[in-house]
Amino acid sequence: MITGTIKSQIDQIWNAFWSGGISNPLEVIEQITYLLFLRRLDDLHTLEENKAARLKEPIARRVFPKGKDGIGKAGGRSYEDLRWSRFKHLAPKEMFIVVSEHVFPFLRKLGGDDSTYARHMEGARFTIPTPALLAKVVDLLDNVPMEDRDTKGDLYEYMLGRIAAAGQNGQFRTPRHIIRLMVELTAPQPTDIICDPACGTAGFLVAAGEYLRERHPKILHNAKLREHFHHRMFHGFDFDNTMLRIGSMNMLLHGVENPDIRYRDSLAQDHAGEEEKYTLVLANPPFAGSLDYANTAKDLLQIVKTKKTELLFLALFLRLLKPGGRAAVIVPDGVLFGSSQAHKELRRMLVEDQKLDAVVSLPGGVFKPYAGVSTAILIFTRTNSGGTDRVWFYDVDADGMSLDDKRTELLPPDKLGPVPRTALTADEHAKNNLPDVVARWAARDGAERERPRTAQSFCVPKADIAANGYDLSLNRYKEVVHEAVEHRAPKEILAELAKLEKEIQRGMKELEGMLK
Repeated sequence: MITGTIKSQIDQIWNAFWSGGISNPLEVIEQITYLLFLRRLDDLHTLEENKAARLKEPIARRVFPKGKDGIGKAGGRSYEDLRWSRFKHLAPKEMFIVVSEHVFPFLRKLGGDDSTYARHMEGARFTIPTPALLAKVVDLLDNVPMEDRDTKGDLYEYMLGRIAAAGQNGQFRTPRHIIRLMVELTAPQPTDIICDPACGTAGFLVAAGEYLRERHPKILHNAKLREHFHHRMFHGFDFDNTMLRIGSMNMLLHGVENPDIRYRDSLAQDHAGEEEKYTLVLANPPFAGSLDYANTAKDLLQIVKTKKTELLFLALFLRLLKPGGRAAVIVPDGVLFGSSQAHKELRRMLVEDQKLDAVVSLPGGVFKPYAGVSTAILIFTRTNSGGTDRVWFYDVDADGMSLDDKRTELLPPDKLGPVPRTALTADEHAKNNLPDVVARWAARDGAERERPRTAQSFCVPKADIAANGYDLSLNRYKEVVHEAVEHRAPKEILAELAKLEKEIQRGMKELEGMLK
Protein backbone atom coordinates (compact mmCIF):
# COMPACT_ATOMS: atom_id res chain seq x y z
CA MET A 1 0.00 0.00 0.00
CA ILE A 2 1.25 3.48 -0.80
CA THR A 3 1.45 5.95 2.05
CA GLY A 4 -0.74 8.96 2.62
CA THR A 5 2.30 11.16 1.93
CA ILE A 6 2.76 9.78 -1.59
CA LYS A 7 -1.00 10.01 -2.24
CA SER A 8 -0.87 13.64 -1.14
CA GLN A 9 2.04 14.31 -3.52
CA ILE A 10 0.18 12.68 -6.42
CA ASP A 11 -2.90 14.75 -5.61
CA GLN A 12 -0.76 17.91 -5.65
CA ILE A 13 0.69 17.00 -9.04
CA TRP A 14 -2.79 16.28 -10.37
CA ASN A 15 -3.99 19.68 -9.21
CA ALA A 16 -0.89 21.34 -10.69
CA PHE A 17 -1.61 19.77 -14.09
CA TRP A 18 -5.21 20.91 -13.82
CA SER A 19 -4.30 24.52 -12.98
CA GLY A 20 -1.60 24.41 -15.68
CA GLY A 21 -4.25 23.92 -18.35
CA ILE A 22 -4.20 20.12 -18.79
CA SER A 23 -7.71 19.09 -17.81
CA ASN A 24 -7.84 15.66 -19.45
CA PRO A 25 -6.80 13.08 -16.80
CA LEU A 26 -5.71 10.67 -19.55
CA GLU A 27 -3.21 13.25 -20.77
CA VAL A 28 -1.93 13.73 -17.22
CA ILE A 29 -1.23 10.05 -16.71
CA GLU A 30 0.21 9.76 -20.22
CA GLN A 31 2.83 12.42 -19.42
CA ILE A 32 3.64 10.70 -16.14
CA THR A 33 3.91 7.39 -18.04
CA TYR A 34 6.57 8.85 -20.35
CA LEU A 35 8.60 10.05 -17.38
CA LEU A 36 8.34 6.69 -15.62
CA PHE A 37 9.54 5.04 -18.82
CA LEU A 38 12.53 7.40 -18.96
CA ARG A 39 13.42 6.51 -15.40
CA ARG A 40 13.23 2.81 -16.31
CA LEU A 41 15.57 3.33 -19.28
CA ASP A 42 18.12 4.99 -16.99
CA ASP A 43 17.82 2.10 -14.50
CA LEU A 44 18.42 -0.42 -17.31
CA HIS A 45 21.48 1.49 -18.50
CA THR A 46 22.83 1.64 -14.93
CA LEU A 47 22.41 -2.13 -14.60
CA GLU A 48 24.42 -2.62 -17.81
CA GLU A 49 27.14 -0.28 -16.51
CA ASN A 50 27.38 -2.16 -13.22
CA LYS A 51 27.52 -5.50 -15.02
CA ALA A 52 30.30 -4.25 -17.31
CA ALA A 53 32.24 -2.90 -14.32
CA ARG A 54 32.01 -6.23 -12.52
CA LEU A 55 33.13 -8.18 -15.58
CA LYS A 56 35.66 -5.49 -16.55
CA GLU A 57 34.29 -5.51 -20.08
CA PRO A 58 32.72 -2.84 -22.33
CA ILE A 59 28.97 -2.26 -21.93
CA ALA A 60 27.27 -5.00 -23.99
CA ARG A 61 23.96 -3.22 -24.54
CA ARG A 62 23.77 0.55 -24.39
CA VAL A 63 20.34 2.11 -23.91
CA PHE A 64 21.81 5.59 -24.32
CA PRO A 65 24.36 5.61 -27.20
CA LYS A 66 27.73 7.30 -27.11
CA GLY A 67 28.10 10.75 -28.64
CA LYS A 68 25.58 13.53 -29.20
CA ASP A 69 22.01 13.52 -30.52
CA GLY A 70 22.70 16.06 -33.31
CA ILE A 71 19.85 18.38 -32.31
CA GLY A 72 20.63 22.12 -32.12
CA LYS A 73 24.02 23.80 -31.88
CA ALA A 74 27.42 22.11 -31.50
CA GLY A 75 26.06 18.71 -32.46
CA GLY A 76 23.34 18.72 -29.80
CA ARG A 77 23.34 17.29 -26.30
CA SER A 78 25.30 14.28 -25.16
CA TYR A 79 23.08 11.19 -24.91
CA GLU A 80 24.34 10.89 -21.34
CA ASP A 81 22.55 14.17 -20.59
CA LEU A 82 19.25 12.58 -21.60
CA ARG A 83 19.34 10.13 -18.69
CA TRP A 84 16.96 10.60 -15.78
CA SER A 85 19.84 10.58 -13.29
CA ARG A 86 21.40 13.54 -15.15
CA PHE A 87 18.53 15.83 -16.10
CA LYS A 88 16.79 15.53 -12.69
CA HIS A 89 19.60 17.65 -11.20
CA LEU A 90 19.25 20.48 -13.74
CA ALA A 91 17.58 23.81 -13.02
CA PRO A 92 13.89 23.78 -14.07
CA LYS A 93 14.41 25.89 -17.21
CA GLU A 94 17.32 23.82 -18.49
CA MET A 95 15.57 20.58 -17.57
CA PHE A 96 12.55 21.70 -19.58
CA ILE A 97 14.72 22.39 -22.67
CA VAL A 98 16.53 19.05 -22.38
CA VAL A 99 13.35 17.01 -21.92
CA SER A 100 11.22 18.74 -24.55
CA GLU A 101 13.86 19.31 -27.25
CA HIS A 102 16.15 16.31 -26.78
CA VAL A 103 14.68 13.55 -24.59
CA PHE A 104 11.33 13.23 -26.34
CA PRO A 105 12.76 13.12 -29.88
CA PHE A 106 15.10 10.38 -28.58
CA LEU A 107 12.11 8.57 -27.04
CA ARG A 108 10.14 8.62 -30.31
CA LYS A 109 12.90 6.94 -32.30
CA LEU A 110 13.93 4.52 -29.57
CA GLY A 111 14.09 0.92 -30.72
CA GLY A 112 16.89 -0.54 -28.66
CA ASP A 113 14.70 -1.40 -25.69
CA ASP A 114 12.99 -4.08 -27.81
CA SER A 115 9.82 -4.09 -25.75
CA THR A 116 6.17 -3.21 -26.18
CA TYR A 117 6.83 -0.02 -24.17
CA ALA A 118 9.40 1.18 -26.73
CA ARG A 119 7.01 0.47 -29.61
CA HIS A 120 4.22 2.44 -27.96
CA MET A 121 6.49 5.45 -27.38
CA GLU A 122 6.77 6.20 -31.10
CA GLY A 123 3.99 8.79 -30.88
CA ALA A 124 5.16 10.29 -27.59
CA ARG A 125 4.19 13.96 -27.22
CA PHE A 126 5.55 16.24 -24.52
CA THR A 127 2.72 18.49 -23.31
CA ILE A 128 3.80 19.53 -19.79
CA PRO A 129 3.38 23.31 -20.09
CA THR A 130 5.93 24.83 -17.68
CA PRO A 131 9.43 24.17 -16.30
CA ALA A 132 8.10 24.45 -12.73
CA LEU A 133 5.52 21.72 -13.27
CA LEU A 134 8.05 19.42 -14.95
CA ALA A 135 10.50 19.89 -12.06
CA LYS A 136 7.75 19.15 -9.54
CA VAL A 137 6.68 15.93 -11.30
CA VAL A 138 10.27 14.72 -11.71
CA ASP A 139 10.88 15.43 -8.02
CA LEU A 140 7.87 13.38 -6.97
CA LEU A 141 8.64 10.41 -9.20
CA ASP A 142 12.28 10.42 -8.14
CA ASN A 143 11.21 9.94 -4.53
CA VAL A 144 9.16 6.82 -5.29
CA PRO A 145 11.12 3.63 -4.50
CA MET A 146 10.95 2.09 -7.99
CA GLU A 147 12.80 -1.04 -6.92
CA ASP A 148 9.72 -1.97 -4.87
CA ARG A 149 7.26 -3.58 -7.27
CA ASP A 150 4.31 -3.28 -4.88
CA THR A 151 4.88 0.43 -4.25
CA LYS A 152 5.26 1.45 -7.88
CA GLY A 153 2.34 -0.78 -8.91
CA ASP A 154 0.12 0.73 -6.22
CA LEU A 155 1.27 4.20 -7.22
CA TYR A 156 0.18 3.65 -10.81
CA GLU A 157 -3.10 2.05 -9.75
CA TYR A 158 -3.79 5.10 -7.58
CA MET A 159 -3.20 7.37 -10.56
CA LEU A 160 -5.49 5.24 -12.70
CA GLY A 161 -8.06 5.59 -9.96
CA ARG A 162 -7.74 9.35 -10.33
CA ILE A 163 -8.86 8.97 -13.97
CA ALA A 164 -12.09 7.41 -12.77
CA ALA A 165 -12.48 9.89 -9.91
CA ALA A 166 -12.20 12.76 -12.39
CA GLY A 167 -15.42 11.58 -13.98
CA GLN A 168 -13.88 11.09 -17.40
CA ASN A 169 -12.83 7.92 -19.17
CA GLY A 170 -14.11 5.83 -16.27
CA GLN A 171 -15.29 3.33 -18.87
CA PHE A 172 -11.69 2.21 -19.19
CA ARG A 173 -11.65 0.87 -15.63
CA THR A 174 -13.45 -2.22 -14.45
CA PRO A 175 -13.69 -2.07 -10.63
CA ARG A 176 -10.59 -3.76 -9.19
CA HIS A 177 -12.56 -6.01 -6.84
CA ILE A 178 -14.71 -7.34 -9.71
CA ILE A 179 -11.55 -8.06 -11.72
CA ARG A 180 -10.04 -9.89 -8.73
CA LEU A 181 -13.25 -11.91 -8.33
CA MET A 182 -13.04 -13.08 -11.96
CA VAL A 183 -9.36 -13.96 -11.52
CA GLU A 184 -10.15 -15.95 -8.35
CA LEU A 185 -12.91 -17.88 -10.14
CA THR A 186 -10.65 -18.83 -13.07
CA ALA A 187 -7.51 -19.47 -10.95
CA PRO A 188 -4.74 -18.74 -13.53
CA GLN A 189 -2.00 -21.38 -13.67
CA PRO A 190 1.77 -20.89 -14.29
CA THR A 191 1.49 -22.36 -17.80
CA ASP A 192 -1.56 -20.36 -18.91
CA ILE A 193 -1.50 -18.05 -21.94
CA ILE A 194 -3.79 -15.18 -20.96
CA CYS A 195 -5.55 -12.70 -23.26
CA ASP A 196 -7.74 -9.63 -22.86
CA PRO A 197 -8.91 -8.55 -26.35
CA ALA A 198 -10.12 -5.16 -25.04
CA CYS A 199 -7.42 -4.55 -22.44
CA GLY A 200 -7.63 -0.80 -21.75
CA THR A 201 -5.29 -0.16 -18.81
CA ALA A 202 -4.53 -3.93 -18.58
CA GLY A 203 -6.30 -4.38 -15.24
CA PHE A 204 -7.21 -8.03 -15.89
CA LEU A 205 -3.66 -8.93 -16.95
CA VAL A 206 -2.16 -7.14 -13.94
CA ALA A 207 -4.53 -8.92 -11.54
CA ALA A 208 -3.73 -12.30 -13.13
CA GLY A 209 0.00 -11.61 -12.69
CA GLU A 210 -0.45 -10.62 -9.04
CA TYR A 211 -2.55 -13.75 -8.40
CA LEU A 212 0.20 -15.95 -9.84
CA ARG A 213 2.86 -14.26 -7.69
CA GLU A 214 0.72 -14.85 -4.58
CA ARG A 215 -0.53 -18.39 -5.25
CA HIS A 216 2.44 -19.76 -7.20
CA PRO A 217 5.48 -17.96 -5.72
CA LYS A 218 7.89 -20.49 -7.24
CA ILE A 219 6.91 -19.39 -10.75
CA LEU A 220 9.79 -16.88 -10.81
CA HIS A 221 12.32 -19.37 -9.42
CA ASN A 222 11.96 -21.74 -12.36
CA ALA A 223 13.86 -20.46 -15.42
CA LYS A 224 11.37 -21.84 -17.95
CA LEU A 225 8.27 -20.58 -16.09
CA ARG A 226 9.92 -17.21 -15.41
CA GLU A 227 10.65 -16.75 -19.13
CA HIS A 228 7.05 -17.69 -19.93
CA PHE A 229 5.71 -15.27 -17.30
CA HIS A 230 7.68 -12.29 -18.57
CA HIS A 231 7.52 -12.85 -22.33
CA ARG A 232 4.72 -15.20 -23.43
CA MET A 233 1.97 -15.35 -20.83
CA PHE A 234 0.22 -11.97 -21.13
CA HIS A 235 -1.49 -10.64 -24.28
CA GLY A 236 -3.69 -7.54 -24.59
CA PHE A 237 -5.27 -5.78 -27.58
CA ASP A 238 -6.67 -2.28 -27.85
CA PHE A 239 -7.18 0.26 -30.63
CA ASP A 240 -6.46 3.34 -28.50
CA ASN A 241 -2.74 4.20 -28.50
CA THR A 242 -2.98 6.06 -25.20
CA MET A 243 -4.47 2.97 -23.59
CA LEU A 244 -1.67 0.85 -25.06
CA ARG A 245 0.97 3.07 -23.46
CA ILE A 246 -0.81 3.15 -20.12
CA GLY A 247 -1.57 -0.57 -20.15
CA SER A 248 2.03 -1.43 -21.03
CA MET A 249 3.39 0.79 -18.27
CA ASN A 250 0.90 -0.69 -15.79
CA MET A 251 2.25 -4.17 -16.59
CA LEU A 252 5.85 -3.00 -16.34
CA LEU A 253 5.33 -1.39 -12.94
CA HIS A 254 3.67 -4.59 -11.71
CA GLY A 255 6.77 -6.55 -12.61
CA VAL A 256 6.05 -8.05 -16.07
CA GLU A 257 9.04 -7.30 -18.28
CA ASN A 258 7.68 -7.73 -21.80
CA PRO A 259 3.96 -8.43 -22.20
CA ASP A 260 2.37 -8.53 -25.65
CA ILE A 261 0.26 -5.35 -25.55
CA ARG A 262 -0.49 -4.25 -29.10
CA TYR A 263 -2.75 -2.33 -31.42
CA ARG A 264 -5.63 -4.38 -32.72
CA ASP A 265 -9.29 -3.66 -33.46
CA SER A 266 -10.45 -7.02 -32.19
CA LEU A 267 -13.81 -7.03 -33.98
CA ALA A 268 -12.65 -5.59 -37.28
CA GLN A 269 -9.64 -7.75 -38.11
CA ASP A 270 -9.14 -11.27 -39.35
CA HIS A 271 -7.96 -13.50 -36.50
CA ALA A 272 -5.77 -15.88 -38.46
CA GLY A 273 -2.77 -16.56 -36.23
CA GLU A 274 -4.76 -15.76 -33.08
CA GLU A 275 -7.26 -18.60 -33.41
CA GLU A 276 -7.01 -21.21 -30.64
CA LYS A 277 -3.94 -19.48 -29.20
CA TYR A 278 -4.95 -18.76 -25.60
CA THR A 279 -5.85 -20.87 -22.57
CA LEU A 280 -7.56 -18.11 -20.55
CA VAL A 281 -9.56 -15.05 -21.62
CA LEU A 282 -10.45 -12.36 -19.05
CA ALA A 283 -12.36 -9.37 -20.39
CA ASN A 284 -14.93 -6.64 -19.96
CA PRO A 285 -15.37 -5.62 -23.60
CA PRO A 286 -17.07 -2.36 -24.61
CA PHE A 287 -20.75 -2.63 -25.44
CA ALA A 288 -20.94 0.11 -28.07
CA GLY A 289 -24.16 -1.07 -29.67
CA SER A 290 -23.88 -2.03 -33.31
CA LEU A 291 -21.15 -2.29 -35.94
CA ASP A 292 -21.31 -2.02 -39.67
CA TYR A 293 -21.03 -5.44 -41.32
CA ALA A 294 -18.38 -4.02 -43.67
CA ASN A 295 -16.09 -3.32 -40.68
CA THR A 296 -16.66 -6.62 -38.92
CA ALA A 297 -14.31 -9.57 -39.20
CA LYS A 298 -15.84 -12.19 -41.49
CA ASP A 299 -14.65 -15.08 -39.32
CA LEU A 300 -16.74 -13.74 -36.42
CA LEU A 301 -19.83 -13.33 -38.58
CA GLN A 302 -19.49 -16.98 -39.53
CA ILE A 303 -19.95 -17.88 -35.86
CA VAL A 304 -22.85 -15.52 -35.18
CA LYS A 305 -24.49 -13.20 -37.70
CA THR A 306 -25.12 -9.97 -35.83
CA LYS A 307 -24.09 -6.34 -35.50
CA LYS A 308 -24.24 -6.43 -31.68
CA THR A 309 -20.75 -5.95 -30.25
CA GLU A 310 -21.47 -7.91 -27.06
CA LEU A 311 -22.35 -11.00 -29.12
CA LEU A 312 -19.43 -10.54 -31.51
CA PHE A 313 -17.01 -10.35 -28.58
CA LEU A 314 -18.36 -13.64 -27.21
CA ALA A 315 -17.85 -15.19 -30.64
CA LEU A 316 -14.31 -13.74 -30.62
CA PHE A 317 -13.53 -15.28 -27.22
CA LEU A 318 -14.57 -18.71 -28.51
CA ARG A 319 -12.37 -18.19 -31.56
CA LEU A 320 -9.32 -17.18 -29.48
CA LEU A 321 -9.50 -20.00 -26.92
CA LYS A 322 -7.72 -23.30 -27.31
CA PRO A 323 -9.88 -26.39 -26.72
CA GLY A 324 -9.91 -26.74 -22.94
CA GLY A 325 -9.34 -22.99 -22.56
CA ARG A 326 -11.60 -21.08 -20.20
CA ALA A 327 -13.03 -17.59 -20.02
CA ALA A 328 -14.57 -15.20 -17.49
CA VAL A 329 -16.16 -12.22 -19.21
CA ILE A 330 -18.61 -9.47 -18.32
CA VAL A 331 -21.72 -9.18 -20.49
CA PRO A 332 -24.79 -6.92 -20.32
CA ASP A 333 -27.91 -8.70 -19.08
CA GLY A 334 -29.44 -8.52 -22.56
CA VAL A 335 -27.06 -11.27 -23.66
CA LEU A 336 -28.68 -13.60 -21.11
CA PHE A 337 -32.26 -13.27 -22.32
CA GLY A 338 -32.22 -11.42 -25.69
CA SER A 339 -34.81 -12.85 -28.07
CA SER A 340 -33.08 -12.31 -31.43
CA GLN A 341 -31.93 -15.32 -33.40
CA ALA A 342 -28.28 -14.32 -32.82
CA HIS A 343 -28.79 -14.11 -29.04
CA LYS A 344 -30.47 -17.51 -28.89
CA GLU A 345 -27.94 -19.19 -31.16
CA LEU A 346 -24.95 -17.92 -29.19
CA ARG A 347 -26.47 -19.10 -25.89
CA ARG A 348 -27.27 -22.46 -27.48
CA MET A 349 -23.65 -22.77 -28.62
CA LEU A 350 -22.34 -22.01 -25.12
CA VAL A 351 -24.64 -24.59 -23.53
CA GLU A 352 -24.68 -27.34 -26.17
CA ASP A 353 -21.38 -27.05 -28.08
CA GLN A 354 -19.15 -25.75 -25.28
CA LYS A 355 -19.26 -26.00 -21.48
CA LEU A 356 -21.05 -23.16 -19.75
CA ASP A 357 -19.87 -23.25 -16.13
CA ALA A 358 -21.50 -20.29 -14.39
CA VAL A 359 -23.60 -17.15 -14.57
CA VAL A 360 -22.80 -14.67 -11.79
CA SER A 361 -25.36 -11.86 -11.72
CA LEU A 362 -23.84 -8.53 -10.57
CA PRO A 363 -25.71 -5.70 -8.78
CA GLY A 364 -27.05 -2.98 -11.03
CA GLY A 365 -24.81 -0.24 -9.61
CA VAL A 366 -21.41 -1.93 -10.05
CA PHE A 367 -20.36 0.37 -12.92
CA LYS A 368 -21.82 3.59 -11.56
CA PRO A 369 -21.40 6.48 -12.07
CA TYR A 370 -20.24 5.68 -15.63
CA ALA A 371 -22.97 3.23 -16.57
CA GLY A 372 -26.10 1.90 -14.93
CA VAL A 373 -26.46 -1.17 -17.14
CA SER A 374 -27.09 -4.48 -15.37
CA THR A 375 -24.37 -7.03 -16.04
CA ALA A 376 -23.29 -10.58 -15.32
CA ILE A 377 -20.10 -12.63 -15.43
CA LEU A 378 -20.18 -15.60 -17.80
CA ILE A 379 -17.68 -18.37 -17.10
CA PHE A 380 -17.26 -21.00 -19.79
CA THR A 381 -14.82 -23.54 -21.22
CA ARG A 382 -14.23 -24.15 -24.91
CA THR A 383 -14.60 -27.87 -25.63
CA ASN A 384 -16.12 -28.01 -29.15
CA SER A 385 -17.90 -31.13 -27.92
CA GLY A 386 -20.36 -29.92 -25.28
CA GLY A 387 -19.95 -30.88 -21.64
CA THR A 388 -22.49 -28.65 -19.93
CA ASP A 389 -24.11 -30.80 -17.27
CA ARG A 390 -25.56 -28.07 -15.10
CA VAL A 391 -24.94 -24.32 -14.79
CA TRP A 392 -24.11 -22.65 -11.48
CA PHE A 393 -25.94 -19.37 -10.78
CA TYR A 394 -25.11 -16.81 -8.08
CA ASP A 395 -27.12 -13.67 -7.38
CA VAL A 396 -24.70 -11.02 -6.03
CA ASP A 397 -26.67 -8.48 -3.99
CA ALA A 398 -23.73 -6.48 -2.59
CA ASP A 399 -20.10 -6.00 -3.61
CA GLY A 400 -18.86 -4.14 -0.54
CA MET A 401 -19.68 -0.66 -1.86
CA SER A 402 -22.81 1.44 -2.05
CA LEU A 403 -24.67 1.02 -5.32
CA ASP A 404 -25.29 4.74 -5.88
CA ASP A 405 -23.12 7.14 -7.88
CA LYS A 406 -20.78 7.71 -4.89
CA ARG A 407 -19.81 4.01 -4.58
CA THR A 408 -18.83 4.44 -0.91
CA GLU A 409 -17.02 1.59 0.86
CA LEU A 410 -19.43 -0.12 3.27
CA LEU A 411 -16.79 -2.06 5.25
CA PRO A 412 -13.21 -1.50 6.46
CA PRO A 413 -10.54 -2.17 3.75
CA ASP A 414 -9.52 -5.51 5.31
CA LYS A 415 -13.07 -6.83 4.77
CA LEU A 416 -13.49 -5.76 1.14
CA GLY A 417 -12.93 -7.70 -2.07
CA PRO A 418 -13.28 -11.41 -2.83
CA VAL A 419 -10.33 -12.38 -0.60
CA PRO A 420 -10.59 -10.19 2.52
CA ARG A 421 -7.79 -10.28 5.06
CA THR A 422 -10.34 -10.59 7.87
CA ALA A 423 -13.24 -13.05 7.93
CA LEU A 424 -16.72 -11.58 7.55
CA THR A 425 -19.65 -12.01 9.93
CA ALA A 426 -23.13 -12.87 8.63
CA ASP A 427 -24.14 -9.20 8.85
CA GLU A 428 -21.02 -8.16 6.92
CA HIS A 429 -21.72 -10.78 4.25
CA ALA A 430 -24.91 -8.85 3.51
CA LYS A 431 -22.66 -5.92 2.52
CA ASN A 432 -20.02 -7.94 0.62
CA ASN A 433 -21.06 -11.18 -1.10
CA LEU A 434 -17.81 -11.65 -3.03
CA PRO A 435 -15.97 -13.94 -0.57
CA ASP A 436 -19.08 -16.13 -0.49
CA VAL A 437 -19.09 -16.31 -4.31
CA VAL A 438 -15.53 -17.70 -4.23
CA ALA A 439 -16.33 -20.16 -1.43
CA ARG A 440 -19.49 -21.50 -3.07
CA TRP A 441 -17.84 -21.69 -6.51
CA ALA A 442 -15.29 -24.10 -5.02
CA ALA A 443 -18.21 -26.34 -3.93
CA ARG A 444 -20.12 -26.15 -7.24
CA ASP A 445 -19.65 -29.87 -7.93
CA GLY A 446 -20.61 -30.84 -4.39
CA ALA A 447 -22.84 -29.15 -1.83
CA GLU A 448 -23.97 -26.46 -4.30
CA ARG A 449 -25.86 -29.06 -6.32
CA GLU A 450 -28.16 -29.66 -3.35
CA ARG A 451 -29.11 -26.03 -2.75
CA PRO A 452 -32.74 -25.11 -3.42
CA ARG A 453 -33.50 -22.48 -6.05
CA THR A 454 -34.64 -20.16 -3.29
CA ALA A 455 -30.98 -19.80 -2.17
CA GLN A 456 -28.55 -17.10 -3.27
CA SER A 457 -26.75 -19.67 -5.41
CA PHE A 458 -27.96 -22.88 -7.02
CA CYS A 459 -27.37 -25.20 -9.98
CA VAL A 460 -29.71 -25.66 -12.96
CA PRO A 461 -29.55 -28.83 -15.11
CA LYS A 462 -28.88 -28.34 -18.81
CA ALA A 463 -32.25 -29.85 -19.71
CA ASP A 464 -34.09 -27.07 -17.83
CA ILE A 465 -32.07 -24.41 -19.62
CA ALA A 466 -32.76 -25.98 -23.02
CA ALA A 467 -36.47 -26.22 -22.18
CA ASN A 468 -36.45 -22.45 -21.48
CA GLY A 469 -35.00 -21.59 -24.90
CA TYR A 470 -31.48 -21.29 -23.43
CA ASP A 471 -32.54 -18.27 -21.36
CA LEU A 472 -29.69 -17.61 -18.89
CA SER A 473 -31.27 -14.91 -16.73
CA LEU A 474 -31.13 -15.89 -13.08
CA ASN A 475 -34.72 -14.80 -12.40
CA ARG A 476 -35.97 -17.37 -14.89
CA TYR A 477 -34.87 -20.13 -12.52
CA LYS A 478 -34.85 -18.56 -9.08
CA GLU A 479 -37.80 -19.44 -6.87
CA VAL A 480 -39.20 -16.88 -4.44
CA VAL A 481 -39.83 -17.91 -0.85
CA HIS A 482 -43.48 -17.31 0.05
CA GLU A 483 -44.29 -16.81 3.71
CA ALA A 484 -46.33 -19.67 5.07
CA VAL A 485 -49.78 -18.54 6.30
CA GLU A 486 -51.52 -20.69 8.89
CA HIS A 487 -55.22 -21.24 8.13
CA ARG A 488 -57.58 -22.21 10.97
CA ALA A 489 -59.98 -25.06 10.62
CA PRO A 490 -63.49 -24.06 9.40
CA LYS A 491 -65.13 -25.59 12.54
CA GLU A 492 -63.05 -23.31 14.77
CA ILE A 493 -63.99 -20.24 12.75
CA LEU A 494 -67.74 -21.12 12.78
CA ALA A 495 -67.68 -21.80 16.53
CA GLU A 496 -66.02 -18.43 17.16
CA LEU A 497 -68.57 -16.67 14.95
CA ALA A 498 -71.43 -18.36 16.85
CA LYS A 499 -69.90 -17.29 20.17
CA LEU A 500 -69.49 -13.74 18.87
CA GLU A 501 -73.15 -13.69 17.72
CA LYS A 502 -74.33 -14.74 21.20
CA GLU A 503 -72.29 -11.98 22.82
CA ILE A 504 -73.79 -9.42 20.43
CA GLN A 505 -77.34 -10.62 21.23
CA ARG A 506 -76.65 -10.46 24.97
CA GLY A 507 -75.25 -6.94 24.57
CA MET A 508 -78.34 -5.84 22.63
CA LYS A 509 -80.66 -7.14 25.40
CA GLU A 510 -78.66 -5.30 28.08
CA LEU A 511 -78.90 -2.10 26.03
CA GLU A 512 -82.69 -2.48 25.62
CA GLY A 513 -83.07 -2.97 29.40
CA MET A 514 -81.12 0.24 30.07
CA LEU A 515 -83.32 2.24 27.68
CA LYS A 516 -86.53 1.12 29.45
